[in-house]
Amino acid sequence: MRGDRLARTIAIGDVHGCDRALAAVLDRIAPSQDDVVVQLGDLVDRGVDSCSVIDRMMRLALRCRVVQLIGDHEELMLDAFNNPAALDRWLRNGGDCTLSSYGWSPGLPLREVPRLADHVAYLQNGVNYLETDTYVFVHAGFEEDVAWENQSPMALRWRVISAATKPHCSGKHVICGHTAQRSGNVLKMNGVTCIDTNCVRGGWLTALDVTNNVVWQVNNVGEIRKTQSLRGSDELSNGRSREL
Repeated sequence: MRGDRLARTIAIGDVHGCDRALAAVLDRIAPSQDDVVVQLGDLVDRGVDSCSVIDRMMRLALRCRVVQLIGDHEELMLDAFNNPAALDRWLRNGGDCTLSSYGWSPGLPLREVPRLADHVAYLQNGVNYLETDTYVFVHAGFEEDVAWENQSPMALRWRVISAATKPHCSGKHVICGHTAQRSGNVLKMNGVTCIDTNCVRGGWLTALDVTNNVVWQVNNVGEIRKTQSLRGSDELSNGRSREL
């Protein structure tokens, strides 16, 4: 802790290769060595700068504690790197944009792509969730009546939240991404807050300081939305949310 400021725990939503947005939101946050930054997964795919995004997160890890979650797109990337038969599935789901950011040419084995192995090693050290005294951070969803240590990777990385999602039996508030909010607004329901605000498709990259209840949002050209406190509750309505 520096001075009188409490160390913060800050969640960052789905980046999807939007490096300008990530750079801008980190500039606004200005993490110190006492802060914990929890990146909720889906650093990669669909956007054009996934290589730069991972480089930036690796540099950030030298400045403060970074907890990297594994999202569905990291899963696709890791599967493709370790199993050539899984490459086509990754390419169809945004991996083509990621590999283009490394200068990859079709036919080149992934293990020969410059920098990719180092970035894969970083992602492989990621975790499926982070639990604190009051919060649980996940990429996607969860099984409401299953203890965190027994949750399936499928639920944590792939499950879409909906109006039917109930609070977890632990009573802890869940911070997640994955279910993209087309409105660009943070979704807060009973027991769940979703901060995937659709940056890669024209929305915002959201960071949430759960210590001070503050939200930062920037878009993919680095424009800053007015800093706000997270208050109230939004409803999850059909057509306004989607898996990304």
